Order: sequence, then structure tokens, then C-alpha cells
Amino acid sequence: MPLYELDVSEWLEKRSSFEILIDARSPHEFSYSHIKDAINLYALNDAEHKEVGTIYKNDRALAKSLGAKYICNNLQNIIDEVYKRCRVGSAIGIYCAKGGLRSGSVAFVLSMIGYRVFRLNGGYKAYRNHVLEFLKGPLSTKFITLFGNTGCYKSKLIRALSPAIDLEVMANHLGSVFGEINGAQPSQKSFEDALFEKLITLKDEICFIEGESRRIGSLTLPKSLYEAMRSGINVEVSASLENRISCITSDYKSVDKAFFDECIRKISPFIDKEARDEAVAKFNQNDIAKVAEILLTKYYDKVYKKNENINVFINSDDFDKAIKTLNEIRDKA
Repeated sequence: MPLYELDVSEWLEKRSSFEILIDARSPHEFSYSHIKDAINLYALNDAEHKEVGTIYKNDRALAKSLGAKYICNNLQNIIDEVYKRCRVGSAIGIYCAKGGLRSGSVAFVLSMIGYRVFRLNGGYKAYRNHVLEFLKGPLSTKFITLFGNTGCYKSKLIRALSPAIDLEVMANHLGSVFGEINGAQPSQKSFEDALFEKLITLKDEICFIEGESRRIGSLTLPKSLYEAMRSGINVEVSASLENRISCITSDYKSVDKAFFDECIRKISPFIDKEARDEAVAKFNQNDIAKVAEILLTKYYDKVYKKNENINVFINSDDFDKAIKTLNEIRDKA
């Protein structure tokens, strides 16, 4: 069966037909960032990849020979996995770091078995360059952007609306000093790749998004997206203090003491000592609602910078009504 070599644009257009998409890079490379829906069937494992790379600096011929030997050893597992997942004759996509020996070797063997193999010229590097070029340019997606004080149910509104981009889920961060509650964030590359994959499905559409700052934890929003989400329809969301407290206690109910203490330390320069000490005392008493009230009124509301270019004001206390209003705004846009 044929082996096709495609540039990134052609390859992306073709990938919907792939039965599986193989990332032939090492597990470490794959875990750091990879193309959407890829599975890691490595040609070289982490140790082998490191060893071959080290030798390559001084002896390319030896490195290629050793790499080929390791690839041959790993091919058995790759063939078994591919055979379990799709019948012979299926279309398979494949890439490695730069479109070299790893994906080339695996692609050749799979094509000889009878699979239709589509290899990405330039590998993941070509894909990344494509992503970065896309994110540099103006976006055709139009945005309805939700702003508002902490706890106004902006994130919950986003998750109930469509189409929408949920930046907090993509960044695995709640967008505040306490935002790392769900653990480690993805790499910047992985975050940008996910944004690209989402945005290419939303060309010329009107999309809901939350008005995050340029940075979400350790990650940075592309300038094009940051500007686009502020140049559309800007909506200011408000809510009663009671509902905001309920929202915050729901989001942060699993905060442990060590994490809480570290976050309090970070905000200490921006909150009155009396309010800070009371928040710590209430946390130690497990009065999370009171902690939320203190932090909302004594910290978050004071540091919140309101967007001056608001087009629409809504209240989220009646959640269903807020959703209806936002959908009406989208339909009229």
C-alpha cells in the first residue's frame, strides 16, 4: 500500500480520515505536548532517545545505526498495537519530531503491511510552526466575552453556552491566586495547540469566552486571542454576594491547609492584615463560607479592574434567564 508524504496543511485536511494517529516520539516528548487525538507508539523510548541523541553529536553514523536497531526492537509492539486498533488497509497518520528516521521507519513498515500511511513532512515541528503562524494572525472568530467580579458564575455560564472556549479548563487553572487547585498546568506548547485546535473549528463563528487576563497561572494567552476577546461584545456579569459566596465555596471546597496558607502568603501585600488573619482563623474553623466572604469583599473586589468598554450588563442570580439573555445576544450579533 502507498506511503504518502504530506505538508502540514494537506495533512491536517486529511487527518479526519485517519483511523489512528501515531506520535512516534518518545513518551517524554509526547507527554509535554502532542497533536490532538494522537496515541504514543514510540520508535525510541526515553532512554534510547537520549542515548541516540547524545551519540549523534559526535558520531552520526553510529547514532543512526543504533537508532535503527532500537526502532526494529520497538516495531513489534507498534505493529501489534496498530493491528489491534484498526484493520489492514486503514488510513493511518504518523509524525515524529521533525519527520525523520523515527516516523519514516515506522511508516514504511506499516505501509508494507498494507496500511495507507500519511506521514507529516517536518513532523511536530512543522505542526508547531503552523500553530504559531495561525495564532499570530488576526482571528476570524468573533467573541462575546464575559467579565465580572470573582464568583459571578462566569465559568459556569461559559460551560452552559455554545459554542464556547473554556480557558480555565484548557489551562487547568481557575484564573486566580488560588487557581492551581486542580494540579499541574499543561505546557505552553500544549495549551497553544489546544487553542489552535479549538479555534480552527470556530472560524467565522460567534463564540462565548471568559475575559481572562493575559496570563492564566503560568500560561500566556496569544496576543491575537487576547485582543480578539476584548474587541467583540463585552458583557459584565454581576451576582449577589450570597450567590458569589456559594460559587466560591463550591469551586474551592477541597482546598487543603498547606495550599491555603501558601495562597494567603502570596496575597498578603494586597489585603488588610486584620482581614487576612480573620480569613486564616475561619479556615482553621472550617467556616469556608466566611472565608469566601472575606476574600471576596476584602481582596478580590478591591483588586478587580473593571473593563471600561462594556456593551451589556446582566445578572446571573437567575441562571436560566442569564443563559437565555446571552443566547439572544449571540443570535442578534
